[in-house]
Amino acid sequence: MRRRKFLTTAGIGGAASTLAAPAIAQSMPELKWRLTSSFPKSLDTLYGAAESIAKKVAGLTDNKFQIRVFAPGEIVPALQALDAVQNNTVEMCHTASYYFVGKDLTMGFDSGVPFGLTARQQNAWMSMGGGLQLMREFMADYNAVPFPAGNTGCQMGGWFRKEIKTLDDLKGLKMRIPGIGGQIWAKLGAVPQQIAGGDIYPALERGAIDGAEWVGPYDDEKLGFYKVAPFYYYPGFWEAGTQITLMVGKQHWDALPAAYKLAVETVCGDVNGEMMARYDNLNPQALRRLVAAGTQLKPYPRDVLAAAWKATHELYDEFSSKNAKFKKIYDHWKAFRDEQFLWFRVAELTYENFAFTANQTVK
Repeated sequence: MRRRKFLTTAGIGGAASTLAAPAIAQSMPELKWRLTSSFPKSLDTLYGAAESIAKKVAGLTDNKFQIRVFAPGEIVPALQALDAVQNNTVEMCHTASYYFVGKDLTMGFDSGVPFGLTARQQNAWMSMGGGLQLMREFMADYNAVPFPAGNTGCQMGGWFRKEIKTLDDLKGLKMRIPGIGGQIWAKLGAVPQQIAGGDIYPALERGAIDGAEWVGPYDDEKLGFYKVAPFYYYPGFWEAGTQITLMVGKQHWDALPAAYKLAVETVCGDVNGEMMARYDNLNPQALRRLVAAGTQLKPYPRDVLAAAWKATHELYDEFSSKNAKFKKIYDHWKAFRDEQFLWFRVAELTYENFAFTANQTVK
């Protein structure tokens, strides 16, 4: 009797367990969201990161939460990605927040500002240093919830049709450069232009601009800049560790089930590290190919860097005196940056200065 009762009870329990899984799955809504990217399809690192987000979120939600990725121009132009989220045209976008400093200069801290944080330092500020909380408070006014979802690392300093030897060579130079970095170049005498990635090559080719910065060797090679501008400068002092951000419309985020929110957060963290690893893997070979094709690799003259450093901090003081939102985040960010610079000088920089050149200097 006991055995028969046990089998009967076990059978009922087993049936309940079998029914439970589909019941839970059925309780999760099927969602189809649209994501507009600010990056051209030809860039498998930047545009590809949004595709990776969509694929991984679908995988973690049994394909119930599906995100369709759109290239610039398919819904809105590249530089209107945030507007599309803000206006509920799309549920999310994948972009660089410094494209939108025209709305508020404070946007720059979510992406990268001149003489700012490296990729590791940006991640530390965002995840552990309070930066993400500050940016979310700020972006609530734009109906957006930001998530770090990629980083390019320290970028190159741009392509130029003519060599830059002194500060005087910047006077009147038309340079494609977005964000606060463009304002630094303006203080140095250049004329900054904000142009979407897919439009840079034709502008360089026809001479509408004299120089342009994008990301680094791998992406720059794909966009073909070396064919029309032979001088390739470094470093991109205005982008020491540029964060790429997934922005989700606030009301859409608030309505998501907790499991879907966790999927988005987890995937963004994964893609954030993945992008940096891809660039670190692909840039060295791309740089070799560019040099072999005739690219002239040049460091910025020290007087240019020194003038840029001075102009940068003059502008930060000016912005802080006029914009309370900027000042709030800048004060927090600068204190964090100064501590990071001190620490990295002790360990990282000491190691890099020796080890990166040891093959050439140690006999």
